[in-house]
Amino acid sequence: MKRLLQLLFPALFLASGLSSCNFLFGSKQDDQVDDVLKQGAIDPNLVPNTVGYVPILPIWSNFQEPTDVFVGYDEMVYVVDKRGLNILDLKGTFHRLIPIPGATKVTQDRRIHTYVVGRYDTVLNGETYNIAAIYHLRNASQENGPIFVDTILHYFNDNSRFNTNFRGTADAAVEFTGVSCISDNTLYVSRKGPTNSAFSISANDNAVLIYDPNGANLGYAIGLNPLSSSIKSAVQPSGIGTFIGPPQLAFGMNTTADFLLLQGSPQAEYKVLWIKQSFNPETGPEYTGNPALLNFDTSKADGFLYAPFRFGMPADVCVAPDETRNIFVVDSQKDSVYQFSPAGFEGVIPPAASGLTKLIRTSFGGTGSGPFQFKQPSGVAYFRRMLYIADKGNNRVIRYRLNTDLER
Repeated sequence: MKRLLQLLFPALFLASGLSSCNFLFGSKQDDQVDDVLKQGAIDPNLVPNTVGYVPILPIWSNFQEPTDVFVGYDEMVYVVDKRGLNILDLKGTFHRLIPIPGATKVTQDRRIHTYVVGRYDTVLNGETYNIAAIYHLRNASQENGPIFVDTILHYFNDNSRFNTNFRGTADAAVEFTGVSCISDNTLYVSRKGPTNSAFSISANDNAVLIYDPNGANLGYAIGLNPLSSSIKSAVQPSGIGTFIGPPQLAFGMNTTADFLLLQGSPQAEYKVLWIKQSFNPETGPEYTGNPALLNFDTSKADGFLYAPFRFGMPADVCVAPDETRNIFVVDSQKDSVYQFSPAGFEGVIPPAASGLTKLIRTSFGGTGSGPFQFKQPSGVAYFRRMLYIADKGNNRVIRYRLNTDLER
């Protein structure tokens, strides 16, 4: 940013000095420059003395309890709140509201198809039930949109339930808690509900469902325990994230089918899990834990993703799709955002001239309405070194940038 300002200010000064010559050279007014200075404002009083995040002004408000934020491959910002799906540009200019009942989470695949977790009313046997749904949209931000392509419904789009009747209020109590895509546009959906058994032949309510790009159910992540917490369990899943995201970078898209699963159960010892996928030629995909994250090397960091009972209620997770591969988690109970390296160590690499050897902790938060505080943060996104937080209780979305990135 300093380099940018060093280039901008001489030009602006020169323009003011030549204002009387505008009739010769034309006006030096530059709306794009003005917008850069306005939209990227940073209060110098909020810049930490050590390595840490800086809030970018203005703070985006006028939301009604936003629960998620996602920056799409179309470089538009998608914010879910009580009214539905809000679409903004990167400057925060409002573009469109798409009403979606019960909207809570949003993601986008590489085709620029948008998926929103919501609810859907259906009538069965003369009774109306409100059930979990995933709304699939095309052209959500385009002039000729949105186009509703399909709706994935619980339990109708779960192949493992082919021989099970609708369970009435038990199925109405099931929730889709997260949605995320991998590089081939396969969709992962985290789900929680009241009916779980270690001996069930169908998918338990606590599960991760898998869908192809056309919305067909491919099954579920077999091997995740729905009842007992471990490094490969799914106890009351509260969200899900994958390892890809916009923009589509020149050095290559991450093609892993691994995912990060959040667990909301108070009894879950590890509430943010890295679930690894491998492929067995005879049985197909297999899902296991990642024991490498149990490495608590205190010579490298002071905090760890897999530290037992580290989180209260993890509400969302995302992975930086750049060279850092940093993992970000928002905790709606602790009103905080946490940053971890791909090895599960908390913090960021210290500046080269600092002389420090440990990662520097950059997690922050606390209950309140200040620029470094939150009330039930529920969504997190990362795009071009900018961190976005959906701060539900304060009806806002705040953007942050690491202060060591300000000169980039």
